Amino acid sequence: MTGTTGAAGTPDRHVPVLLQRCVDLLAPALAAPGSVLVDCTLGMGGHSEAVLEQVPDVRVVGIDRDPQAIELASRRLDRFGDRFVAVHAVYDEIADVVATLGYPLVQGVLMDLGVSSLQIDERDRGFSYAQDAPLDMRMDPTTGRTAADVLNTEDERSLTRILREYGEERFAQRIARAIVRRRESEPWDRSADLVDLVRACIPAATRKTGGNPAKRTFQALRIEVNGEIEVLERAVPAAVEVLAVGGRIVVESYHSLEDRLVKRELARGATSSAPAGLPVEPETHKPYLRLLTRGAEEAPIGEKESNPRSASVRLRAAERLRPTPDHLRRRPQGEQHP
Repeated sequence: MTGTTGAAGTPDRHVPVLLQRCVDLLAPALAAPGSVLVDCTLGMGGHSEAVLEQVPDVRVVGIDRDPQAIELASRRLDRFGDRFVAVHAVYDEIADVVATLGYPLVQGVLMDLGVSSLQIDERDRGFSYAQDAPLDMRMDPTTGRTAADVLNTEDERSLTRILREYGEERFAQRIARAIVRRRESEPWDRSADLVDLVRACIPAATRKTGGNPAKRTFQALRIEVNGEIEVLERAVPAAVEVLAVGGRIVVESYHSLEDRLVKRELARGATSSAPAGLPVEPETHKPYLRLLTRGAEEAPIGEKESNPRSASVRLRAAERLRPTPDHLRRRPQGEQHP
């Protein structure tokens, strides 16, 4: 394990993105005693720590699929006693987590998406293209298939789709074809081999800008391995449904697919569902969310310079105005409207 793993060293390994902006957006909904915030992507606990420090009576539920993150954040936040509880789960399980802990609804939800500094820094996790490691990339290393499994089993067409959709890689087909050809003689195992192959597939002129040419391929594999888009598609509407009236949701995205999905779901709640042309908007069709940001907010220049992870962040937030109208409420597959 690289880096410092003790509680005292944890903050040095992680600089939360748009930290104060997130706290400022959430705080008005958390002021009343007994308020609860669900930090859906706990990581090393930086956002949760700031909320617990600045909002005296709030309780925080931290969810993470990574057992190591749970351990480190729990140590870091131990000083807050029973105001903080960590839960090992995937964040699309938010409704089950909240119900199990006995909260009817919560006042805040925070999602800081993508890979955490912890995962990038841990060499053996295989998330980083900057150092050789086993091709793992699982956020929960106790379950699921690895990046090597994906590279060794998916056909060329599927690999092309993964690289194009999740990595926005211009040379997706070329890279996918080379991946399949190489595994015919030797299975994929190490990240350095993949970096070398991607570099060889991308024209030299293109490699001069944009950083390491393998970063898009690694991003795509990470998203595929962890089912990040599918999880997010379930998690955002689930998070809205556990919000009490007056509650707030804040989401930080780092990929265009993530941001478009978040934008669509929040806009759905902030838009009237009444048919166009009605002289009076029926109460049941009024918006149930109010957007708190104008479009997607970016990090200020100073933060982008001091914290490279913030360069691609897009932050969106909304406030719960009323319960979701029955005709717009998401239901489990097979359940019928009354």
